[in-house]
Amino acid sequence: MSILITGGAGFIGSHFVRLMVNQGRQVVVLDKLTYAGNLENLKDIVENSKTSKLFKLYKGDICNQELVEHIFSSENIDTIVNFAAESHVDRSILSASAFIDTDMKGVFVLLEASKRFGIKKFIQISTDEVYGTAHSGAFKETDALNPSNPYSASKAGGDRLAYAYWVTYKLPIIITRASNNYGAYQYPEKFIPLFITNAIEDRKLPLYGDGRQVRDWVHVEDHCAAIDFLMACGKDGEVYNIGGGNERYNVDVANLIIDELKKPKTLIEHVKDREGHDRRYALDCAKLAALGWKPKIKFENGIRDTIKWYINNQAWWKRIKNGEFMEYYNRQYSHRFAPAKS
Repeated sequence: MSILITGGAGFIGSHFVRLMVNQGRQVVVLDKLTYAGNLENLKDIVENSKTSKLFKLYKGDICNQELVEHIFSSENIDTIVNFAAESHVDRSILSASAFIDTDMKGVFVLLEASKRFGIKKFIQISTDEVYGTAHSGAFKETDALNPSNPYSASKAGGDRLAYAYWVTYKLPIIITRASNNYGAYQYPEKFIPLFITNAIEDRKLPLYGDGRQVRDWVHVEDHCAAIDFLMACGKDGEVYNIGGGNERYNVDVANLIIDELKKPKTLIEHVKDREGHDRRYALDCAKLAALGWKPKIKFENGIRDTIKWYINNQAWWKRIKNGEFMEYYNRQYSHRFAPAKS
């Protein structure tokens, strides 16, 4: 039997593919290979004679019902882990349409196929952002959802649709809501890789507002390990928060990156804040901890390893940071930077 990993050429998905094939699992990847899907993320798997035998790729959209059903019928799928998503808040603010299609309609297509073919486990990857801003304390899985941007709203829709298929059809669903991920292979539009790569190139680091927004950071390898754990030990129909226990102000993370790269603090520029910017995310992960799982990677160690990866893999991200990326970057940030002094 095979595990279907949608979005398996993306950041978190590629790490999970690597984890599965290294365990000897037969993996089928379905990825649309949009701007954030990158086959280079899977290069080590494809070029290894041992792991390549355990790996098969389909290029396509999870909204394509015919393709999804073909994969289920021909590849002996018994488990699906759905990473496929439009995932960048800033892009969702500029244009929300693709987020609604992938994060909601795509989930529906996968759920319908899973129901028809009788899979054993469906893991829906959600996000802590569905809760909205945590003004105090930390969100538990039973707290109300209050998404505040098109991305988090679309993820909340997919999250609740998956739960509805558990309640209505008893489809074996588990929903995970993770805090902010970081690590190798993350597309450089996101906060940490953007700031690392900009700093390496001596470019300005556009820090939203006062920079005192709070995020909890979980290393991508810890996140994947938690999903693997829940595939075996999680209870159907349940939601599990996955956090790193590493709450940090954005400005402190920016300063850490600057210090580690020995760059001047003047590279950090406070720019106009993002529309509807959530002030703080925080997760109560006691439910997952009670099952026996906790993260292993300390943020200080993980961020240093991440910085080193981007230093040592500049060819990977420099190929990305042109063309479509620069068009998006200029659209998102050019009007936020202060005019250059003559």
